[in-house]
Amino acid sequence: MTKTLKWCIAAVAGVIVLNILLQWVTVRWDLTADQRYTIHRQSIAEIENIDSPATVTLYLQGDMNSSFKRLKESTEFLIEELHRHNRLIRLDASEIEEREYVLLQQRGYSPIVVHERARDGKTEQTTLWPYAEVAYKNKSMVIRLLQQNKGLSGEENLNRSIEGLEFALMEALHTLRKDSVERIAFLEGHGEMGDTQLYDWEQSLRHYFQVDRGVLGTQTDVLDNYKAVVIADPQRAFSETDKYIIDQYIMRGGRVMWLLNGVRFSEDMLTDNGVTPIVGLDLNLNDMLFRYGVRINPALVQDMQCLNIPVDVSSDPQRPQYQPLPWTYAPLLLTNEQSPVTRNVMQVSCTMASLIDLVGGDDGIDKTILLATSNASSLTPTPAEVDLSDLRVDKERFRNAYMPVAVSLEGKFNSYFTHRIVADELKSQRELLVEGESRQIVVAAGSIAGNEWQDGQPLPVGFDRYSKTQFGNRDFLVQSLLWLTDEGDLINLRQRQVALRLINEKKAYANRAAIQWVSLLTPVLLLLLTGVAVTFVRRYKYRQA
Repeated sequence: MTKTLKWCIAAVAGVIVLNILLQWVTVRWDLTADQRYTIHRQSIAEIENIDSPATVTLYLQGDMNSSFKRLKESTEFLIEELHRHNRLIRLDASEIEEREYVLLQQRGYSPIVVHERARDGKTEQTTLWPYAEVAYKNKSMVIRLLQQNKGLSGEENLNRSIEGLEFALMEALHTLRKDSVERIAFLEGHGEMGDTQLYDWEQSLRHYFQVDRGVLGTQTDVLDNYKAVVIADPQRAFSETDKYIIDQYIMRGGRVMWLLNGVRFSEDMLTDNGVTPIVGLDLNLNDMLFRYGVRINPALVQDMQCLNIPVDVSSDPQRPQYQPLPWTYAPLLLTNEQSPVTRNVMQVSCTMASLIDLVGGDDGIDKTILLATSNASSLTPTPAEVDLSDLRVDKERFRNAYMPVAVSLEGKFNSYFTHRIVADELKSQRELLVEGESRQIVVAAGSIAGNEWQDGQPLPVGFDRYSKTQFGNRDFLVQSLLWLTDEGDLINLRQRQVALRLINEKKAYANRAAIQWVSLLTPVLLLLLTGVAVTFVRRYKYRQA
């Protein structure tokens, strides 16, 4: 047996052994700049705690275009990667039956209808279900795979959907894995929004938390069992006892979401008379919030980027003629793409919002603007009057830009009651803490959280009845609570970015002939050049021999 033959046999044997080993071992290298095929370390830490089978049922099935196929393949790839790290997580490969779609729709999850133009010019209609259901230990949770932001193109929405897949799946697994449901509280007793006004938000939160309501009372430990507290649009002042309970709750690590108006106005007067006075709203919280690093101004922001409202422009009361006109007191707020709370959240709608100032300088508290007005805004100080009959927009007044309306606060807070006199009945209940690590979110517009009702049914929060547009209020509100209660920083997965590289369709169409010839001839030329190179090398080698 010649030496060359031995080497050939050894090489073939090595290839066979390597193929056998690769049946059980998968080796991948993610060479993409944005690491789009790499599971985040926080996801790995989360799935290491899975100790029972977790099954993912993908409802996105059937005949679909290339964009939805990409979304489906990305979801399947993600589950496959999770399966590599923990064999208990798997994708349910069985075919979805019609009755399962019916049951899904009965649970409130509606399909989307995609209209596409075929090559013959006819329009084809396809019904798709962009959902996945995660089942774990006799519990299940449905997640939405597709984001639909009307301000973005189809490709941009698809790309954002792929960016959010890992967080959506990990958040579902994290929620299902909990042995007990965390509790959050909506405070009452100061004229806050009721459960009918906050119905949609509260129902959305019940997927993650047990939601309770109640007044503070006089016991300083009344909030200890709650992971977060929501103060939604109070209208009456807080007592010093209330402030002490909330302050010490924060000092002990409690999380608070404040939704506070900076001005007082009357919606009834505005509806009935078309005019309402606006004055500063004193909730006796300004001094405490200032201590935490923010100040809510007693003024209203106006924005040229706003909602439209129907206004009767007819001179004849018997024949009303409604025309949509811009209502600058209903701004469409921009979201911060750099924050995990608001990343991939579309514009947020509200009315009668105020301006937030960040104070305190370098006090060790991380302050992040979450929502802001556009670059064509103005500020109306109080006292003043809002009149529906005067909807003229003087563009010269709208020179302010990006005024903060919502901020997040994270770090070590100092107690408002440091060096202050505290009532004996409060001081005797527990030790006063003067500082503590916590998170807070302050929103200077209570209307962000309120939903309307129509024909006895609640409308989604952030849904505008007149334009039939759904804004990002619900996503913002839910993500805010998830960020506040997130101990493992799982929400940082929302910051994953996948670069969107689109083809210049105009240039591609103009140069289509050249592109086709290059694509056709390049492999042939490479093959010919390789053959010529091998021939010259062999001739040179054997000539030397």
